[in-house]
Amino acid sequence: MSTAPAPGPREPKPSQPQQRPTRKPGSKPPALIFDDPLDRQSSDDTDQGWGERAPAGGGAADLARFLDEKPPHHV
Repeated sequence: MSTAPAPGPREPKPSQPQQRPTRKPGSKPPALIFDDPLDRQSSDDTDQGWGERAPAGGGAADLARFLDEKPPHHV
């Protein structure tokens, strides 16, 4: 048993001409780059890209980070 509405005639959508994006006079279109994107380092390849903090150094800083990032059900 289906709860979908019964098929029926649909109203046609009004057709509007497609407009091309406008550029500033004298500007060139963006160039295509055909190099391998995996050769470059992305922001996800770094600890900062994943939201990690820079190492602060010291046992007190590690403890503060541990307590700061501990889930509430572990307090």
